Amino acid sequence: MFLKQYYLGCLAHASYLVADRASGTAIAVDPQRDIQQYLADAEQLGVRIRYVFLTHFHADFIAGHLELRDRCGAGIRLGSRAEAEYAFVPMKDGDTLDFPGLRLQVLETPGHTIESISILVFDLAKDSAKPHAVLTGDTLFIGDVGRPDLRASLGWTAQELGGHLYDSLHNKLLPLPDETLVYPAHGAGSLCGKQLSSDTVSTLGDQRRLNYALQPMTKEEFIRLVTADQPDAPPYFTYDAILNTRERATLDQTLQQVLHPIELAEVLGMGDAGAQILDVRDPAEYAKGHIAGSINIGLGGQYATWAGTVLDRDKPIVIIAEPGREQEAALRLGRIGFDHVMGYLRDGMGALAERQDLVWPTEKLSPPMVAEELSAPDPPLVLDIRAPREWNAKHVTGSVNIPLNHLQERIAEVPRDRRLAVHCTGGYRSSIAVSILNQHGITNLVEMAGGLAAWEAAKLPVVTD
Repeated sequence: MFLKQYYLGCLAHASYLVADRASGTAIAVDPQRDIQQYLADAEQLGVRIRYVFLTHFHADFIAGHLELRDRCGAGIRLGSRAEAEYAFVPMKDGDTLDFPGLRLQVLETPGHTIESISILVFDLAKDSAKPHAVLTGDTLFIGDVGRPDLRASLGWTAQELGGHLYDSLHNKLLPLPDETLVYPAHGAGSLCGKQLSSDTVSTLGDQRRLNYALQPMTKEEFIRLVTADQPDAPPYFTYDAILNTRERATLDQTLQQVLHPIELAEVLGMGDAGAQILDVRDPAEYAKGHIAGSINIGLGGQYATWAGTVLDRDKPIVIIAEPGREQEAALRLGRIGFDHVMGYLRDGMGALAERQDLVWPTEKLSPPMVAEELSAPDPPLVLDIRAPREWNAKHVTGSVNIPLNHLQERIAEVPRDRRLAVHCTGGYRSSIAVSILNQHGITNLVEMAGGLAAWEAAKLPVVTD
């Protein structure tokens, strides 16, 4: 038996390849859309990926089940309550796939979604009675459980799914042996829960002791606990959850269509016609100079999550990247189903070498310089675009908090008759915010270099909760 976890840090996503060497069979579980790593490992093992499981219809990324079906003929397996456009085999509670050295057994564990399943993995060479591991999808995380509030737009209340989640945990997962390894579909940084651990594997015994949501409590107490204080879900979550149920173009087909260079004049014309000019360079490079009206979401951060949060799914995208990184930018958008990329600016910002009239810089000031401006008779307004819980923990005196994920809808609250000093924690999100503000004609601003981390490093005061 072979079991490998693949962890994609930018989406905090864990997927799995389980294989039985004796039968030459492999099974992919919750694969990402770019599937080459699974194929390469299967080839090295001398096995073929014959099955692909989705533990549920993921909301934060597009799974690679159709890619594996089309590439190697893998049969798709979903929970028995799943409904999808493509052909699949529904798996109900207790159903198994049996091989000489491996058994997979499905547990129906609704809660995060109604069709959620977990998968017991038995290493038959070691113990045919006790599972070696359980692949829990988004039902049970390390340190947390799956949030039950993401399907409200699809007809399920958080309270209904929270009750299902309580039953799934207590009737299906908690009875498993303490030594069972727990392999979830997400880790720290995912918005599918509120306090996921940075660990990507644990034991059920450790989770029984340490996971706040598994402590003794009534179902009503559990529902109140897991529905409270969940982070805002990005607007693309429902879009992705629905897209994972549909027949669609594969990633290879999409990248063939979108990866072509576009000349500067055409890019400018597309921008004037409403296309989104997405500059994926590092925020420091973006600040030195960028095309007016472009939006900066750097590849070095949570690129796909923020792209899915602030970009419009209905407007075409043109990428500006460092030459050689265009495919990475398009591929990572493809992981969340943003396939409406029209191409990229040929030669990147090098295309503007003779058109410096089109290049805008962002004014950046160090925290001590911002502090000096704040002590002046006509100080700027400090705009803190971090999440509310971050702002509540500590912030600059007198700052206004408009979270980045709500900045576009609350743009009318941003004053236009006063200079702004915009910041986040370290500078990644504030660069996105500055580009959004500029798009709305708000240009009398500075970006605080290094964010609140640099402010504190300079020993400048903060208000703490």
